[in-house]
Amino acid sequence: MRAGAAAARRWALLVLVALAVLLVGQSCCAEGSPEADEKASSSKGAGGGGRRRRRAAAAASPAVTVPITILKSAVDQGAVCMDGTPPAYHFDPGSGAGNNSWIVNLEGGGWCNNVRGCQFRKGSRRGSSDLMEKEIPFGGIMSRSPADNPDFYYWNRVKIRYCDGASFAGEGVDKVNRFYFRGQRIWDATIRHLLSIGMASANEVLLTGCSAGGLAAILHCDEFRSFFRSSNGRSTTVKCLADAGLFLDANVDVSGGRSLRSYYSDIVAMQGVAPNLPPACTARLDATSCFFPQYVIDGIKTPIFLLNAAYDVWQVQESLAPNAADPSGAWRARKSNRSACSESQMKFLQGFQGPDGGIRDREGLLRFHTSTENSCAGGSKTPFQAVFEPPRR
Repeated sequence: MRAGAAAARRWALLVLVALAVLLVGQSCCAEGSPEADEKASSSKGAGGGGRRRRRAAAAASPAVTVPITILKSAVDQGAVCMDGTPPAYHFDPGSGAGNNSWIVNLEGGGWCNNVRGCQFRKGSRRGSSDLMEKEIPFGGIMSRSPADNPDFYYWNRVKIRYCDGASFAGEGVDKVNRFYFRGQRIWDATIRHLLSIGMASANEVLLTGCSAGGLAAILHCDEFRSFFRSSNGRSTTVKCLADAGLFLDANVDVSGGRSLRSYYSDIVAMQGVAPNLPPACTARLDATSCFFPQYVIDGIKTPIFLLNAAYDVWQVQESLAPNAADPSGAWRARKSNRSACSESQMKFLQGFQGPDGGIRDREGLLRFHTSTENSCAGGSKTPFQAVFEPPRR
């Protein structure tokens, strides 16, 4: 009875953590982590807030670094990074009562939608395991510290590195440019490997992801649950947490266009994503729409929690007011600092909020709930110790 109550408390805690987190401004991922540069450009022009937040994160308990594991066996299955190198992950084993509990975190880091972008990505850690850090810090919900992460520190914690460019969903090869779009195979091979080293006997598992990894957690949530089957009267509790992964399909940007939809359309076409999207979505909508979480979440059967900022600076910059849609520069100085927005600009941003603080598209359909307290400094939260502060017992 106690074990069951404790497990229920941990899952309920995710909701409480998210509510607390959303009241604190924070950028995407902790400085020094692999995701630190994902939204670095988004923090420019935001004053000293970003620096203060990084100092606060640094003041927390030092994160333990976790060595990389190169999954060479996956190459035989065609599961390779964009440059053809093997996929990789980092694993910090659990202990005690956490031996049969797992967190699998999908790394984020944007996408690529054309030859130039993918070529750049191929020559970085986002496209090659040869260029990845040999060890990375685990903080926030991935921390080993009981003081910083009292409810999950003793779980088995895994971060799967991101090196394909389509949120672990691509399937194809560009022979001319020598790009391997094998995100789906990386996902499948790595999860099966983790099952083989102990995750198959887990009592409870949590799939998480940050930013592009948060999108991946949404796209793969039900598929993740399908890896776990009831046996001998026992079953595995499977849930998902998408952190800053709900990218909005805005029906109009500041120029009247649909910038992010065009970008996503290119990704889906270039990397062969369509066959790997949730079938419940593709049965009724086009593939590009099904790369947007807002059209996928209603069909997800696995319990999932969506953690998103009310004002996510990346989405304001790249979806609502990208430079291409703002040739006059009217939004340029305001995209990272909403206090500088004019009254009409604030009305435009607030047009995506529902009356109860939820976010909606321009058709007025409520998509998800979040806090309106977060400013343009929004991004993913769970990797940060400064904001991942579970309620104390």
